Amino acid sequence: MRQLNLKLSIFATLIFLASCTPDLPEISDKQTIDDELLTLLSSQSPTGKIDYFIFPESDEYVKIPQDPKNPLSQAKTMLGAFLFHETGLSSAAKDPRMKGTFSCASCHHAGAGFQSGVLQGIGEGGNGFGRNGEKRLPKADITDHDVQPIRTPSAMNGAYQKVTLWNGQFGATDLNTGTQSQWKAGTPIETNFLGYEGLETQAIAGMGVHRLEINDQIKNNSTYKKLFDAAFPEIPAEKRMAIEYAGLAIAAYERTLMANEAGFQQYLKGNMYAMKEDEKRGALLFFGKAECSSCHTGPALNSMNFYALGMGDFVDCPEPTLKTQANDSANLGRGSFTGNPPDHYKFKVPQLYNLKDAPFYGHGGSLRTIRQVLQYKNNAIIENPRVPKDKVHNQFTPLGLTNDEINDLEAFLSKSLYDYNLTRYIPSSLPTGQCFPNADPQSRVDLHCN
Repeated sequence: MRQLNLKLSIFATLIFLASCTPDLPEISDKQTIDDELLTLLSSQSPTGKIDYFIFPESDEYVKIPQDPKNPLSQAKTMLGAFLFHETGLSSAAKDPRMKGTFSCASCHHAGAGFQSGVLQGIGEGGNGFGRNGEKRLPKADITDHDVQPIRTPSAMNGAYQKVTLWNGQFGATDLNTGTQSQWKAGTPIETNFLGYEGLETQAIAGMGVHRLEINDQIKNNSTYKKLFDAAFPEIPAEKRMAIEYAGLAIAAYERTLMANEAGFQQYLKGNMYAMKEDEKRGALLFFGKAECSSCHTGPALNSMNFYALGMGDFVDCPEPTLKTQANDSANLGRGSFTGNPPDHYKFKVPQLYNLKDAPFYGHGGSLRTIRQVLQYKNNAIIENPRVPKDKVHNQFTPLGLTNDEINDLEAFLSKSLYDYNLTRYIPSSLPTGQCFPNADPQSRVDLHCN
């Protein structure tokens, strides 16, 4: 009987071991793909270390890239967070009915990955919000809507760019050194003469462009006064509450808007389970065969390069847009700023985090899914008939990716590069007590704002 029990025990053990055997290669495969990916990332880093791709924490001010003329501080970024969302700034609206109804966040809000939730962002003249800005529509009886003839770029991860906008027109340093002849008086680009980098210049110029001002409601608010005093103690008290310093505070806040809780960021910090196998395969393709990282690199997976890829403009989209036309200078990209024909149709390489929050891709929003973008680049067929073939970048050629490879790339872009907690950057309320990011009657209903 004991012999029989022993045989049964041995048999059960063999069955157990046999049943476990198929799992062993999977563990080995996981180790292999992680080793391969980490090695690849190290080889792509100019320092040879993967921390090149890691964002700092949003309060690690000394580690965040910043304008030497606008050093970061907690007081400054806190002030900027309020001003970025402050609908009380919009007292310069051209239509009296629109005063106090819009803010910077009308077109750059967290729910849309700090982009616009609709194809064409609307400041003054917008009506409604929906859940994530997807129902913000132009108010029919407004004659002069505040819109731009090109897709609203993301305000997120902006610390990793020296010049801003699709054409890079804002910023007095880096690529724009020597372009002073293009800083035309009487235009927003004249703000470059203040000498700041792109985010600071854009924020200051944007105050005027988007009809925002430091009005009496802001100046007479005790909380704002204390915040300006704490943020700019080196500036004479009577000069602190001004557009320039409001813009510097907003830019400081924007520099802290980093997707540092995304799965890829957690993976880079050592959590090997923060990405699934298909996402890791997608990352291998991104940094390898697909050569995406030849343009998209660094923590924000962007660059300060400009390329012509022949994507469509606003006028190529099925939705109606305002103040747009096929021959708009904005459609010339970098060339619209420099005036140099070789720069025509070239647009700045964008950052790649939280793309799925706002389903409009490219400067003209002509592509509507991440997969469409991947297929566009994989097929390399120009969609914009107004872009001459000789202007398109010579590396815009078919990639030869399979359907499965596109699936994996899509998984990496849509999941690994997604930060689910951007609401941490939104203030719970404003010093003025106003509704935000919009305060028009329909938005107040949509936002459940009293």
